[in-house]
Amino acid sequence: MQNRLAGQQDTEINDHRRREAKSPAAGFDWNSFDAVIFDLDGTIVDSMWMWTDIDIEYLDRFGHAFDPQLQKDIEGMSIEETARYFQDTYNIPRSLEEIMGDWIEMSIDKYRHEVTLKPYAAEFLAFLRNRSLKTAIATSNSIHMVEACLEHLSIRDAFDYVVTSSSVERGKPYPDVYLHVAEVLGVSPGRCLVFEDIPAGIQAGKAAGMTVIAVHDAFSEDMDDIKKELADGYINDFSELGI
Repeated sequence: MQNRLAGQQDTEINDHRRREAKSPAAGFDWNSFDAVIFDLDGTIVDSMWMWTDIDIEYLDRFGHAFDPQLQKDIEGMSIEETARYFQDTYNIPRSLEEIMGDWIEMSIDKYRHEVTLKPYAAEFLAFLRNRSLKTAIATSNSIHMVEACLEHLSIRDAFDYVVTSSSVERGKPYPDVYLHVAEVLGVSPGRCLVFEDIPAGIQAGKAAGMTVIAVHDAFSEDMDDIKKELADGYINDFSELGI
């Protein structure tokens, strides 16, 4: 469903020294990039809150209490992987397709009525278009959810390509989805700039050989130290990029 911490994250974090967040605004060289790739939830749209709501509502439907640890257990999984986890862990008496269908229906309603853009996201997307940079979304969510969100916010035309982790073999924190985007756009991974809001996504972008900027989100504030440690830079909102 949403991006979550991956099991191997602790090992990778121990390989990094703790460092202060680097602001990308000063001296940021846009000529170094040919493409900008975004995660969706928590990165350009304020929507991470809704996944907890959906988990709570769905588990309650089948008589299960919500465990906060669930958020970390399914970090980074694609929607299919998450549905399988729910099926196996909670013995949900629904097929994978039915579980995913339930979630899509619940999330589309929230995307169409409650989700908003992150601060200065619209201005930043316009800035990228003015610079003729290629743009894409690489998310773990279902394409149906993504399209409903982009349509509601009137930003579908801001992206050259939209893809979900379901289109590749492995979800984040593996680099598959980002390498796939670079190939489709015809851009070298080293000339791609990625924006992500959670550690698993940052790891995926870095593993693909891309520059990754971490984005603040209230949902993942408790992970800020990890995000700053893993990423090449950190922003509170897109206005910090000098647009």
